[in-house]
Amino acid sequence: MKPVIALVGRPNVGKSTLFNQLTKSRDALVADLPGLTRDRKYGDACIENKSFIVIDTGGIGESDLGIDAPMAEQSQQAIMEADIVLFLVDARAGLMPADVQIADQLRMRGKPIHLIVNKIDGLQEEVGMAEFHRLGLGETHAIAASHGRGVTLMMERILAEFPEDEPFEEDPEGGIRIAIIGRPNVGKSTLVNRLLGEERVVVYDMPGTTRDSIYIPFERQGQRYTLIDTAGVRRRGRVDETVEKFSVIKTLQAVKDANVVVMVMDAHESIVDQDLNLLGFVLETGRALVIAINKWDGMTEYEKLTLRNAMQHRFDFIPYVKIHLISAKFGTAVGDLYPSIQRAYESAMIRVPTNRLTTLLEDAVQQHQPPLVGGRRIKLRYCHMGGHNPPLFIIHGNQTESVPAVYKRYLENIFRKILKLSGTPVRIEFKTSENPFKDRVNRLTDGQAERRRRFVQTHKKAAKKRK
Repeated sequence: MKPVIALVGRPNVGKSTLFNQLTKSRDALVADLPGLTRDRKYGDACIENKSFIVIDTGGIGESDLGIDAPMAEQSQQAIMEADIVLFLVDARAGLMPADVQIADQLRMRGKPIHLIVNKIDGLQEEVGMAEFHRLGLGETHAIAASHGRGVTLMMERILAEFPEDEPFEEDPEGGIRIAIIGRPNVGKSTLVNRLLGEERVVVYDMPGTTRDSIYIPFERQGQRYTLIDTAGVRRRGRVDETVEKFSVIKTLQAVKDANVVVMVMDAHESIVDQDLNLLGFVLETGRALVIAINKWDGMTEYEKLTLRNAMQHRFDFIPYVKIHLISAKFGTAVGDLYPSIQRAYESAMIRVPTNRLTTLLEDAVQQHQPPLVGGRRIKLRYCHMGGHNPPLFIIHGNQTESVPAVYKRYLENIFRKILKLSGTPVRIEFKTSENPFKDRVNRLTDGQAERRRRFVQTHKKAAKKRK
């Protein structure tokens, strides 16, 4: 299970800045889902091959009621969800009464706490950290979040006890891992029951392995699957139609642990911004995706036509994702999800030999060459695979740091078309090959420069003597 890290502290101590540094984002807004406010934001981060989920919170401790004020409810929820709490303070402002109050409340929570002294730039670390030792919160880290100073070292120390990410590989025992996600009341529970109720399906009891997410291994037509149910459905007989309890954390963790994500949306509510925010997180993590528009039954022809047009407009940025119109309640078209899930999984886990990828790259370059940079043509020499789920293609060449985004998208589309990849994002990385004669050339150039300097000095002396 990926660790969850909450950032807490007074307003303007740099929590959002640190959030952006960790998530490598600029807007500090990853999820805006039911039950959340703008003071609580979730992001996906990775430091030195160790992934974690980070929560940004609003400022607390400024009101008369301190951390228990109504404005701090979201921060309290983030602390409860977190495995580790990073308590940020401002080195320039010094120790404030609100900092002491927050520290006292955090100690009562019983969570692992790290004191982060931010805005240390321009100050001596020992001087900036000195007065904060009075808080007695154990390990203290000095950083400058706005410049990224000390952030990586800090996170390496904090995550030292957590294992590195394991590469996604095929799991012959558990089969394809499918996460069912979506907003509350869109029909996730009904879809889970319908998927498990298909003919020739064998279901095995298995306890939940993460926060409220239930892992249900089953077999259908000889193919093994593991259904990750974020709606908390343990058995088909225990499901009711009440509004499901929604947890952002369990959903994000399920997404990261899945091979394929089935995003469920409500046809009657059309597509809302909350759907797109959750969809954005799935795409950022690189998981294969299938979209199921539920509650399609009972709509008029005009409503169906309107929804089709809306889907084409809103999903034009992911043309490779298969969209299904289903009715989980009546089982309409639910069985059609399985071929799309299988195809998305196979695309995400594809393995292609280097020689075939290099040939594919050469054909793409011959059809449309990279642009000139400084009068020189970008050269792309060979390609090999660097990972799976999502498939990662690494291209080596010269001046690859100058490859424009539009040409990268061109290569992505070529790889997707030729390899017939469906349902999964495609990632391409460029690496510039080192010139093996670089040092030798530099030495020759330096030697030539020295001989030229001596030649010029000799001729200048001879000219003076002649005068």
